[in-house]
Amino acid sequence: MTSDSPSRQPRRPRALPSPAAPQGAVFNDLLSLLGEQLGQQAQAAADPRGGHRKVKSVTVEYGEDARSAHDFAGPSGYSLASNWFTQLMAQLLVAKRVTVSQVCVFLYVAGGQTPGTGLAEYTQQEITDGLNELAAKIPDSKRITRPTVNRAVRRLCDLRWLEQAGNGRLRLNVTLWFRGGSAAQHDVLAEIRASQPEDADPLTLFPNQIGPDLVHHQEELDFDLGDGEVPMEARRKRRTG
Repeated sequence: MTSDSPSRQPRRPRALPSPAAPQGAVFNDLLSLLGEQLGQQAQAAADPRGGHRKVKSVTVEYGEDARSAHDFAGPSGYSLASNWFTQLMAQLLVAKRVTVSQVCVFLYVAGGQTPGTGLAEYTQQEITDGLNELAAKIPDSKRITRPTVNRAVRRLCDLRWLEQAGNGRLRLNVTLWFRGGSAAQHDVLAEIRASQPEDADPLTLFPNQIGPDLVHHQEELDFDLGDGEVPMEARRKRRTG
């Protein structure tokens, strides 16, 4: 015998079995089945000699889609409103800082916006006729007059809830009430800013400065108390901020 040791083949790395092999085999069957259903050829992801069970069917259940449309009454779609403003409008109405006529005109215009624009295509006569549509069907019911609508529109523009846009159009303050998505609202706001003078303070202009009393503490306003005169005491009262 010679002292030389017999030659041996060098050892090769031995592949260890993956603990996820069963799951991988099932996943492979899922891919194959889905590929067949889609009319495609799925590549094998596991050794076909593995001896695993064959998947025969797949069931997919979908949860509720959070992006589904809201369910609102009527055929006119819906708008988005500031909750803060909605409560404030009710408080101002109770406190007689705005009139019933003004709120009615605002709500009618807000509900008639062209989607995505913040604009309502209404003349003041059309607003009058629209507000009286139900009252015209009820005997002896009270109706709103066009002069009252005219005054209400002027007042709402003073409050920066509305803005005259010319040619029988009114622009809603889209930070208060808007019919459309956020991207469209941002486009409308950008368009408004672009139309304002470069040296103007945007906080003092539409749609940012919102009245009346107790909103931003920004200005003195005369308050409409119905269709009557504003008391002298209220007209003399000033806010000091």
